[in-house]
Amino acid sequence: MATNRTFTMIKPDAVENNYIGGILKMINEAGFRIVAMKYTKLSAEAAGKFYEIHKERPFYGELVNYMSSGPIVAAILEKENAVADFRTLIGATDPTKADEGTIRKIYAKSIAANAVHGSDSDENAQLEGDFYFSKLERF
Repeated sequence: MATNRTFTMIKPDAVENNYIGGILKMINEAGFRIVAMKYTKLSAEAAGKFYEIHKERPFYGELVNYMSSGPIVAAILEKENAVADFRTLIGATDPTKADEGTIRKIYAKSIAANAVHGSDSDENAQLEGDFYFSKLERF
């Protein structure tokens, strides 16, 4: 059964480039409600645990280093059909292939520095949200 929540992170490149406000504005204008949000910095250990699913992939080390290189904004978003709608809003992983008007088309620098993370399934949205937020931090 589809849930109405998804998880996102505004990644270190977008935070460094002062894109937090613009990205959050796009999220709000697309009808998402922010259920939980925090500004934080991942340790290499925490980034490694979050991306453990990719541990055997050749890009894992670079991903962990990148995601622990600076602050991020983590958030749980709510909207009907949240996962699919948010994936549409953020656009393709490769910003050169992302549709016009998507977050990645506007704010991403590259495939690696692609501005935002968005959960790819309801199950992962739950797991990823639980990684960052306790039940007391959700509203």
